[in-house]
Amino acid sequence: MNSQRSVVICGGGIIGLCSAYYLARAGFRVTVLERKADGADSCAQGSAGYISPSHVIPLASPGMVWKGFKWMFSSRSPFYIQPRLDGELLRWGWLFARHCNQAHVRRAAPVLRDLCLVGRKLFVELADITGDAFELKTEGLMNLCKTQEALDHEAGGLAALANELGVEARVLNAGQTSALEPGTKIDVAGSVYFPIDAHLTPRKFMPALTSLLKEMGVKFHWNTSVYGWHAEGGRIAAVHSTAGNIHADEYVLTGGSWSPAMLEGLKIRLPMQAGKGYSLTLAQPRFQLTKSLLLKERRVAVTPMGNQLRFGGTMEISGINERIRPERVQQIIDAVPHYLPEFNAQDFSGIEPWSGLRPVSPDGLPYLGRFRGHRNLTAACGHAMLGVSMAPSTGQLVSEILLGRKPSIDLALLNPDRFA
Repeated sequence: MNSQRSVVICGGGIIGLCSAYYLARAGFRVTVLERKADGADSCAQGSAGYISPSHVIPLASPGMVWKGFKWMFSSRSPFYIQPRLDGELLRWGWLFARHCNQAHVRRAAPVLRDLCLVGRKLFVELADITGDAFELKTEGLMNLCKTQEALDHEAGGLAALANELGVEARVLNAGQTSALEPGTKIDVAGSVYFPIDAHLTPRKFMPALTSLLKEMGVKFHWNTSVYGWHAEGGRIAAVHSTAGNIHADEYVLTGGSWSPAMLEGLKIRLPMQAGKGYSLTLAQPRFQLTKSLLLKERRVAVTPMGNQLRFGGTMEISGINERIRPERVQQIIDAVPHYLPEFNAQDFSGIEPWSGLRPVSPDGLPYLGRFRGHRNLTAACGHAMLGVSMAPSTGQLVSEILLGRKPSIDLALLNPDRFA
């Protein structure tokens, strides 16, 4: 056991909480620092709640540079980069463009698959431990394609790659698609169905895991920001926070989109952009779904969460800000009736939109591992849209790293110093 070794987790979102869980289970004394009250600002809270081994293609993939330029001039586009003179954004964009190729997809896809498959397995275990407090459902995900062109593209691209990697993908026509969700009308050319995918209710998962961590003796400092470090001899001696200077044997960076700013003073560059996403949750939807859906051409996620139904999407690179752009929200609302014609705009009237900032690395892969210049500081951030999917596997890997064990998943592509 490691009862004498202490760890400070810098960030109390879903990655931080899962890291705390596996470290505490391994015998470490764990303290979590979170800048908001009780994890209220976590990007996972309003997410689609996907657990997606199907998402084997990183955001940095062929064609995304052209799409990015084209969509940049429309604030209603699925992937919007707000034009601005910003050195970090320009560097991120240059690195992003370098990775938008098939060779990168081939390298990255097996790693994304492994992180998500292990994550799904661990979520099943956590559901057993918590009495399914977070409504885990394992009925799969359907990528709905409005046009035959989109369906053919999905069949020859994502579906083919997923099947090659051992993640089952079934290409369905319109009738087969409707048969899998008989409770509602679906107007599409067809879909790609991923039986292995799952989903959960994030707003129930976070409190459930927090309660479990408190029972395990994990300490929390809410409303606590990290603003500096005391480093000496290639190690971190203390983290400077609004709760005071906190000393530990190990430190884990799980600050999401705020992670680069939290490294200030350590001369570490961690290229990352905040990718804002939006969601709307209907408390009393017209019907209930059994599976999560992705409205492919519009990039809108639809997830049943208990008696509620959540619609989310868009990727907006506009810096760290809490501004809600109505046209981005409207883009989600406008997309829904094209695929699910029983819905109309009035269904969303009066619904308060949520927004959150996903931490997006330039190659679409998370940062996971020890920093070269500070051997007791470990990165666990940059998961973009897959933070929920990868949270438990990331937490388990963090514990393996700090225990000095060989990681159960190859971390070579996730090295936090890879852009240094």
